[in-house]
Amino acid sequence: MFDLLRQITVDFWATIAQMSPYLLFGFLVAGLLSIFVSQEMVERHLGGKGMVPILKASLFGLPMPLCSCGVIPVSMSLHQRGASKGATISFLLATPQTGVDCILVTYSLLGPVFAIFAPVAALVTSLVGGLLVSLFGHAPEDKGADREDHDPVHPQSDGSQAAGKCCCHPLVTPRRRLLDGLRYSFLSLPRDIGKSLLVGLAIAAVISALVPDDFFAQKLGRGLPAMLVMMLIGIPIYVCTSGSVPLAAAMILKGLSPGAAFVFLMTGPVTNAAGLATIWNTLGRRTAILYLITVAVCALAGGFLLDAIAPHIELAGATHVHNMGASLFQHASAFALLALLGYGFYSRFRRARSA
Repeated sequence: MFDLLRQITVDFWATIAQMSPYLLFGFLVAGLLSIFVSQEMVERHLGGKGMVPILKASLFGLPMPLCSCGVIPVSMSLHQRGASKGATISFLLATPQTGVDCILVTYSLLGPVFAIFAPVAALVTSLVGGLLVSLFGHAPEDKGADREDHDPVHPQSDGSQAAGKCCCHPLVTPRRRLLDGLRYSFLSLPRDIGKSLLVGLAIAAVISALVPDDFFAQKLGRGLPAMLVMMLIGIPIYVCTSGSVPLAAAMILKGLSPGAAFVFLMTGPVTNAAGLATIWNTLGRRTAILYLITVAVCALAGGFLLDAIAPHIELAGATHVHNMGASLFQHASAFALLALLGYGFYSRFRRARSA
């Protein structure tokens, strides 16, 4: 039993040491984005019909560090302020799959092929979903939620309220903006993703220690059956991208195909029961169905394509996960990351007690 716990601890630390420098840098870049890209600017570009707002929504969503729970209220706010249904769905599909922090974590654990393939697939998926909803997402029962027949909200409307919340307001000093960005980088983000990240790391360590080599290849096989199982697991649960990457790496190491791992990486962060219910109630039944169909079809298509172009990516994943030569910098980064996550848990607990 002691040896098993020791192996789980070693695998947990090896993974977090490998990914922590990239994740910390991703937090920093995300904070800088929060300074220079305001929500008001995003909302101003996503109203109206046609393909241009859908494309803008996809490009806006890709680098933003929002998970599948955090993106729901933001996207609903965009829709209420004039963003079209198609643009809203594009934003919903693009944002949870990527983010600068997630791309760097993917690179650290799964290598450059996965790190490039995932955001490209997210962009394609968001464009497809937005276009489908724009063309076919209107039904009589949805008219109450449909905002596309209305004029887009003027960017200056509700300006007095927005000005007090926007860190880019002219009255806010550059120093204050920088401090707000750093606070978002190293306090808010670690607090928001900390639980999912640690749970993902712990499960990945348990899989690595307990599951025999080639387990997934023997039990699930390769191709469509494995992808369907990963989809059935990924769609209803909530898991953030940063937390799901260690899980995918551990499963690839144990014989899961890269394509099946990609299906899990895509469906897990993009869909969950609460998010689908919100889309259903706010944007309509037809939009929710089109959203789910888009995720399922694009995830399977991406899985088959990844297996075709990189069938042996599991060797790269194994190298990254079991890199036992962690440097002093990586160990220090891991301690720093755990300290930030620990402070995030403490601040959340303190808020809960004072509420």
